[in-house]
Amino acid sequence: MLSAVLALVGAVVYGAADFLGGLAAKRLRSIVVTAVAAASGLVVLGAALPLVGGTWTLADVAWGALSGAIGVVAIALLYACLAIGPMSILSPLTAVVSAIAPMLWGLLVNGETLSPVGYAGLGVALVAVVLVGFIPGEKMVRPSTPGLLMAVGAGLAIGAFLIVIDQTSDQSGVVPLILNRGTNLVITVAIVGVFALRARANGRPAVSVVDVAGARVGATPTGHADLEHAVHDAPRGLASPATRAHAWWLAIGCGVVDAAANAIMLLALRIGDLSIVSALTALYPAGTIILAAIVLRERVAGLQWAGLALALVAGGMLALG
Repeated sequence: MLSAVLALVGAVVYGAADFLGGLAAKRLRSIVVTAVAAASGLVVLGAALPLVGGTWTLADVAWGALSGAIGVVAIALLYACLAIGPMSILSPLTAVVSAIAPMLWGLLVNGETLSPVGYAGLGVALVAVVLVGFIPGEKMVRPSTPGLLMAVGAGLAIGAFLIVIDQTSDQSGVVPLILNRGTNLVITVAIVGVFALRARANGRPAVSVVDVAGARVGATPTGHADLEHAVHDAPRGLASPATRAHAWWLAIGCGVVDAAANAIMLLALRIGDLSIVSALTALYPAGTIILAAIVLRERVAGLQWAGLALALVAGGMLALG
């Protein structure tokens, strides 16, 4: 099934965006990275609109704007839960919930049906999501109740993004994604503006809000995060942007790649089932793992290799399902 292939490719592209966003967030404040990524993604999608086309209807505009607001909620909850930790548990939990919520919606609400192989593929995909989300070196600490609740909330918000986008019409083209980025940009710029005003009130220059503050997590407009590489300094090249300008370009690249991932995901939803697309899209850490191995020459943990292998197996099973 083409939709399964597209969803798996989209997951890898999402991971690439998360990788760039995580590196940018080592030098720039995470909410600033999110705003810049939203802006660059909006430019790319706006440029693609004349080529791809799309009908502007009130319903599709509303669904797109709602998805953008949901993305900001996902980001806020993700930041909060990761600040509490431990990431080794909360990261896979968020990814699994982000897969299960739209998966159940597709099966129970949309009435999607799969073959026995397809249902087994969903199970394999969930196991793969947990394994590829594994963070080597993280100590296993019992998570707190607030951390668990916020991780579940972040996963539900990411899943809700897929559910909402799936409500848009086939004729809308990339219009919902444009509204998603526009809404996300307005909200995040407003948040950055509030931070700037608070900085001025406290006698600090407004530009000070650009630099890293608080938990180091990279972000994309859909609420994903490059957890491992945003918090652990690596000794090589791109791991630590030497200049603020370098980080700006990484944030811009994050938005461009993320917009491409969303376009691939939208196409997969247009031609396939929400349950299948959501299960495979949740494998987005695979893209980050692959890039970290290639660019930063980081060692891929055994469990992560197992997760990558299971992801391919799940993709094949769901393509047949």
